[in-house]
Amino acid sequence: MTVRIYVRASTKDQDATRALADLITFSRSYDDNYIDYIEHFSGTKLDRPALAKLLDDAEQDDILLVESVDRLSRLSQDDFAILKQRIKDKGLRLVVADLPTTHTVNEGMTGEILRVINDMLIDLLATMAKLDNDKRRERIKQGLANSGYKPTGKKANTEKHNRIKELASQNNMTKEEIANAVGVGVATVYRVLKQG
Repeated sequence: MTVRIYVRASTKDQDATRALADLITFSRSYDDNYIDYIEHFSGTKLDRPALAKLLDDAEQDDILLVESVDRLSRLSQDDFAILKQRIKDKGLRLVVADLPTTHTVNEGMTGEILRVINDMLIDLLATMAKLDNDKRRERIKQGLANSGYKPTGKKANTEKHNRIKELASQNNMTKEEIANAVGVGVATVYRVLKQG
């Protein structure tokens, strides 16, 4: 058995390893053998490199240890169902450090009841994490709108646009060749030439 510790932060500006030392200490109550997987990736995305590696590496009866459910998932219900199935298919046992009912395994009727309760709690916490993320994004959007901020979008690269027009005016290159010469996509060439 291996304890597979998964820590995640959404951006590189955040410290994904903040909880790692505590989780390593916590993991020793299960086994001294642990591997940590550190990731800077949004929890709203199902396909994350470190999580995918963890699932690829995992073996039957390994433990997937996370600090809290929101570190594992801020996914939609459908995507979370897919992730839970992947975890189940690998035979992983999910242990959530801040959810004590996941810390022990009981046999018999008590174990079955506890598994059902844990599944419900984990689903509820994952839904709450998703809702919290959605609300935070909406509040940011409202705050920006109320402040009068207007996103300007990406600025056009006038140097590349001028080069596209120059090459196109020579009438000796295809649009694909112009795109390759300037280092842009073909759609950009068409858009620039259409704008004149």
